[in-house]
Parts: sequence; C-alpha cells; structure tokens
Amino acid sequence: MADSPTTIPGYDYGADTLARSPVSTDDLDLLLQTVLFADGDQAALRQAGEVLSAHADELLDVWYDFVGSHDHLVAHFSTPDGEPIADYLDRVRDRFRQWIIDTCSRPWDQIWLDYHHEIALRHHKTKKNVTDGVDSTPQIPMRYLAAFIVPITATVRPFLERSGASTEAVDAMQQAWFKAVTVQATLWCQPYAGADW
Repeated sequence: MADSPTTIPGYDYGADTLARSPVSTDDLDLLLQTVLFADGDQAALRQAGEVLSAHADELLDVWYDFVGSHDHLVAHFSTPDGEPIADYLDRVRDRFRQWIIDTCSRPWDQIWLDYHHEIALRHHKTKKNVTDGVDSTPQIPMRYLAAFIVPITATVRPFLERSGASTEAVDAMQQAWFKAVTVQATLWCQPYAGADW
C-alpha cells in the first residue's frame, strides 16, 4: 500500500520552507496556452489520474526498468563508482508515485509552482543529492529532462487502455497527460536557464 503524502520522505508539497518559484502563475498560463492545454484536458487529466494512480506501482516498474537499462540514466542514482544507490532509488520512487497523483489532481496554483521549482532544483546542481543525503552525480543534464517526456508519455497508454474507456477517451487522457508532462519538464528546466528561461 502506498504511503500517505505526509509520510513520504522529502515530499514537501506546500511547505513554508520551499522557495517561491520564479515562474509566475501568469507565466504558467502562457505556457499552458503554448501546449494547447484546454478545458477538456483538465477533465481528461483527472480521468487519467484515476486510472494511473490505481496502477502507479506497475507504471513505476516500467519507468524504473527503462532507467535501469540505460547506464547514462541510472548513473544519476548511483555512487561515483557506478553502484546504484538502492535507498535513493526507493525514496525517489515514493515521490515519483505521488507525482503521478499530483499531476492529475492538484490545482496548478502558486503552491504547485513552488513545489515544481523544488523538483527542478533537485535535478539541478543547486540541490541534487541534498534531500536524500547521497553522493551521486552533481546534476542531471537538462537534455534528459526534456527527452524523458517521451518515455513518460508513451508508456502510459497501455495502462489507460485498461480503464475500458473508448479509444477517443484514451486518446484524450494520453494527450492531456502529454501536455501536463511537457509543462512540468519545461518548468524543471528553469534553473538551468535562469533568467533566459
């Protein structure tokens, strides 16, 4: 059984200690317009969340198998000698599971933006390894944040199809998920680009 969000180590959603995102809600609105996120996408995303949250551990198995099968990706969860850090992978997995749920169910407001800024900093050299107190690579290259949109999107369809929804509804859920993941990955790139973002 999954932990509640309050018992997930390092899950600080809504904490007063989080830095305010340099991305404003107006910036977010423009970004949503840019990815063609419409009213129907919000409903489809909530529907996708019901399906994906029920299969989150299986979905995470797919994603972790993908990362684990690529040395250049698993290196960012490994020691300098290349040994995967099991506790680190487990803690990230718990937060990753909650991220699936949050993506589909949380309001996209300033609190949401602030937590995504924290996620961004945890990929960037600013805070990589700090939350979990590990000795791993100092930063995940920005190129992998953008490239990871594809596997994180392509692999959800078989799970969405399990819902028994029509092909049209599955298409709508996957498109809404794709747009949501693209927005978040774009937000996570902000610390790498700074003011140029």
